[in-house]
Amino acid sequence: MDTAHLEGLIGMLTVLALLVLLVLPSVLGIARDRRIDRQIREAEQARRQAEDRGPAGRPARRPRYFTTTVTHHS
Repeated sequence: MDTAHLEGLIGMLTVLALLVLLVLPSVLGIARDRRIDRQIREAEQARRQAEDRGPAGRPARRPRYFTTTVTHHS
């Protein structure tokens, strides 16, 4: 291996290292966002399950009515 090959190898490794330094924060941010999204999803599911259960651990009754608003304009 002569000097030209060695310089080429050092240049390639330098470019590769710079690429890793530029891409690494993005990859870590994506992983962090996915973890946070998963935690939010799990918290929402737990909240829904808690709402479905009444205070005594039985399924809560849901209201079976709806309301409407009627004004003199309609």
